[in-house]
Amino acid sequence: MITTTARVTAPKARPRRLTSTLLWAAQILLAAFFLLGAAGSKLVGDHSSVHEFGLIGAGEWFRYFVGTVELAGAIGLLTPWFAGPAAAGLAADMAGATIVNATVLHNTTYGPNVWLTAALCAVFVLLAYGRRQQINGLAAAIRRVKNASPGREDSDANGVGDGSGP
Repeated sequence: MITTTARVTAPKARPRRLTSTLLWAAQILLAAFFLLGAAGSKLVGDHSSVHEFGLIGAGEWFRYFVGTVELAGAIGLLTPWFAGPAAAGLAADMAGATIVNATVLHNTTYGPNVWLTAALCAVFVLLAYGRRQQINGLAAAIRRVKNASPGREDSDANGVGDGSGP
């Protein structure tokens, strides 16, 4: 006897597979952009990046910090377990960049970058939303490890009292 469950589940599986494929394609392209362009220029000390961060006025440490965050985010986008949190982190990074471009750098040649960073922020928010199950799964795994740690046991349970009891 042939059942219809295969017909019912197959159409539902195709959109998930298509969505996953599109998410991975976007993640790979954005990771390449950040690895080869954005993070690299900040960490190597490209003249344009040095000048831009000089106009911000936060110091060289901030350029290295942002470059490191972008590098870690790009690597995270290519890692299945960390793709969702990496997208969320890069969305926060691009939100900060949008704010800086709109307020601090608005009268410079870097001011028009506000539209690029805002669009990248929106794309990363969509990626994080698409990978929300990974974010929730990672958060649950961290909670399980945190709750299972030996330091969370009752001190009287192991026979060592804290001196507060009789």
